[in-house]
Amino acid sequence: MDLLALADFDVVALHGGFGAASRATSRPKATLSRRVRELEDNLGVRLIERGARPFRLTEEGATLHAEAHAMLGRIENVADGLVARSGAPRGALRVSAPVLFAHRGLGRLAARFAMKYPDVHLEVVIDDRFVDPLKEGFDVVIRANPAPSTELAGRCFLRDRLVVAAAPSVTEPEDGASFPAIVLGGGQLSAWRLTAEGRAKTILPREMVRLSSMALVYDAVREGLGAAMMPASLIGEDLAIGALDAWGEVDGRSIEVWALYAPQRHVAGKVSAFVNMLVDHFHDASPVHFDTL
Repeated sequence: MDLLALADFDVVALHGGFGAASRATSRPKATLSRRVRELEDNLGVRLIERGARPFRLTEEGATLHAEAHAMLGRIENVADGLVARSGAPRGALRVSAPVLFAHRGLGRLAARFAMKYPDVHLEVVIDDRFVDPLKEGFDVVIRANPAPSTELAGRCFLRDRLVVAAAPSVTEPEDGASFPAIVLGGGQLSAWRLTAEGRAKTILPREMVRLSSMALVYDAVREGLGAAMMPASLIGEDLAIGALDAWGEVDGRSIEVWALYAPQRHVAGKVSAFVNMLVDHFHDASPVHFDTL
């Protein structure tokens, strides 16, 4: 019997459904459903009355849950004791971070982590490419607005607004007019809808260049090539000194920065320590805390 699948079934039964279990564990609902189905196939019995409202276990499912929950609880108690005796987190910790986030003070945060946890060997690799932690050996992957994944768990620790801005030499377009645009990443280009001082307008980007990094986008905007969507916290000082002009906030778009890691019932102590450090530093998920990195 697959004990990991059994543990997934236990958490679904304990929380009364796949959705509630997913929210409680930060694991994808689809993954939990698949693992429980695999357990049913392995045992040759139905464990959950699918389609029943409210959520209900079968007789076999209720029996298994009662026994499995007690057994898993005993195993967890043993594991907690082992962790308590082992002391502070230790081992190698590989982290992948995007260029912009890394250059805004991640080195100082990494130094604080290394001083607090001297038994952890921390390695930070900068890469805007979305790496696969399972295949490429990373324990934590930091990314902005990651695509929904059925394989990764994680925590959002930072939120920011998207603002369209350009150098003063670039003329702001009227509603419905085109403008020179600097575009981040791939995807099809469409109209940009903005709100400024309570008024909404739509402007039409004319692609001048497409860049793979927000750091490159920022440099191109400062050079005067065109306008781009950028995090409000990144350009705050430029707006204050008049180096850039804000055209408006992008409607329906925001930035969420996540720390992603492989989904496990018990996350490794070194991973938890690093993610908790990020969450604690950006304690209200505000980008103003970049100033104290």
